[in-house]
Amino acid sequence: MRYSHYADGGWIGMLLLLITVLVLVGGLITVSVILPRRAARPPESHDQAIRILNERFARGEIDKDEFEARRAALRT
Repeated sequence: MRYSHYADGGWIGMLLLLITVLVLVGGLITVSVILPRRAARPPESHDQAIRILNERFARGEIDKDEFEARRAALRT
């Protein structure tokens, strides 16, 4: 009486089944950890701040000294 068709492959079939299950479970865990971390990442505020600073300088709202001081402050 056969209880499983995996018994036909012997220990090699069971080993392959175990490896397959471990790879699938590992993949699911990896995806469930990585996706929420990427979704929870805040937007790139540094890039946006530099862009706004460049726009203000281009419009003449701030002078060169103030622009350079603020840009240096954003780099730190």
